Amino acid sequence: MLVGARLTGAWCFRHRHPHCAKAKLTFSSKVLHSIDDEYDGDFLPWLERKAGVEISSVLSIGKSAYGRSLFASEKLRTGDCTLKVPYAAQLTPDNLHPKIKSLLGDEISNVAKLAIVILFEQKMGKDSEWAPYISRLPQLEEMHNTIFWSKDELDLICPSSLFEETVRKKDQIKSEFLVTKPALECFPEVFDHIKLKDFMHAYALVESRAWRSTKGESLIPFADFLNHDGLSEAVVLHDEDKQLSEVIADRDYAPKEEVWITYGKFSNSTLLLDFGFSLPYNSHDEVQIQIKVPDHDPLLEVKLEVLQSHCLPRARDVNGFKSSNDSFTIKEVRSARGRGKGLPQSLRAFARVLCCTSPQELCDLATEAAQNDGRLARRPFRNSRQEILAHQILLSHIIQLTKEYSASIECVHITQSLEPVTSPSICKRLAFRKQMARDLLIGELRILKSASAWLENYCATLA
Repeated sequence: MLVGARLTGAWCFRHRHPHCAKAKLTFSSKVLHSIDDEYDGDFLPWLERKAGVEISSVLSIGKSAYGRSLFASEKLRTGDCTLKVPYAAQLTPDNLHPKIKSLLGDEISNVAKLAIVILFEQKMGKDSEWAPYISRLPQLEEMHNTIFWSKDELDLICPSSLFEETVRKKDQIKSEFLVTKPALECFPEVFDHIKLKDFMHAYALVESRAWRSTKGESLIPFADFLNHDGLSEAVVLHDEDKQLSEVIADRDYAPKEEVWITYGKFSNSTLLLDFGFSLPYNSHDEVQIQIKVPDHDPLLEVKLEVLQSHCLPRARDVNGFKSSNDSFTIKEVRSARGRGKGLPQSLRAFARVLCCTSPQELCDLATEAAQNDGRLARRPFRNSRQEILAHQILLSHIIQLTKEYSASIECVHITQSLEPVTSPSICKRLAFRKQMARDLLIGELRILKSASAWLENYCATLA
């Protein structure tokens, strides 16, 4: 039995659709539901006919305050199987039309291929064998992933690394579109005047809804109506022997209570980029900061050479992008009197290199690294004044960031409208995105303040 991972940018694909932007922080709430028989009542019977087996007898589709969701139709116990979806009833890149597939090069990602499957089935309309499922996918105007935010909306989150990650993600999707477009244009009867916004919409649907298994990326109808709970431990499991995906309840549920699942331990930055929702308080929040050797530093070249000689290979962040050697991810420091868990040792080492004032000091650091485990400047300076100076450099940088975050939060608060409001739906969208921007910035500001408190305490203990 394999655990299904929600497609995230870390694998170039992700989890769920934005209309399910829920932030359930306790297990106590119960939400009564109503079923729209005209729209959703025939979906599960259709899927079970297609699969040739029962998908679920204990769940039903309903409407919660957050949109379409799955609810317990009877009492559920921890360990009960809530649904089973055979692989044959899932959409994967294997569903791509052979003639289209033959024109796509190896450089095309599976996410892009599955996006093309969605576009193809959308163009087929009611003639598509997947029409009941495709018609229920969120429309473009329902998507709140940051790649769909306007420039003014993105400016609200400018201090966060999510701003740049969004720009890079849009460029990445555009690049894949330009590579796939010539192949799609060979089928004008299906992909007539295909536009970037159409491809980006389909691409985001895959990233927000698909799961990774041994078959690659899979869209799992019915299962993808399950919404995210930050405290849930329920996941999609893949049984290769039985060729199906299933979900096991991780707690008891009363009838008519919404059933939840976890998409993963993701920060609000990841949730916004890939799923289009945020959590008011997200314990998995983190902040990516950049700190560089100043251009006016007389030892600039020497420091860069030392750092380059001892740095770790560039790593991919949670969204799949390569981080630079001067970029660091910090998490919340739980206690100002603790050991600084949340502040990476590599960041503190970088600061120690920054405060060196002579080539000899840098040479000593390199020698010490070579004599130990190879890691540069991981040990505190013997000179407490120099150790304090190194951490004051970090403290000053983080304090400046907290000011920028505070100013942005205030800007979000006072912003009345980012564009002319022509309809209630636009007004609702703007309000929703402003709230998500607040959730992101407030969460990352909390991380920065915890780091600042720890650094202040650390310097005080050495003084």
